Amino acid sequence: MRRRVELEVESKGKALIELDDRNPRIAERIYQSLPIDGEARMWQEEVYFEVPLRLGDENPSPNAERGDVSYWEPGPAICIFFGGSQPYSPVNHIGKVIEGLEFFRGVKGGEKVVLKRTD
Repeated sequence: MRRRVELEVESKGKALIELDDRNPRIAERIYQSLPIDGEARMWQEEVYFEVPLRLGDENPSPNAERGDVSYWEPGPAICIFFGGSQPYSPVNHIGKVIEGLEFFRGVKGGEKVVLKRTD
């Protein structure tokens, strides 16, 4: 069974994310570091927030699909692709939003973001 985590944006909503095996080393390191909080930033149809983890790249991809959750090493940051935009530079996909993707359209820069375990 794949691990699930929750991403909450203060006063906006929550999303359920299922971690996957596209970049298992990075996904596991992030999971073991939870909870992580940050400040939402916007780039096109993407919400991202800086994280205190330098994990390097594992299997970076220049493309993203709607719902992808990814680790971006240059930030370092967690990115949530809620629309059709593509990454600024290659990202390491770690999971997918399986519930709550639509509320990301209403997120504003500067809002508090918390990524935590669901268990």
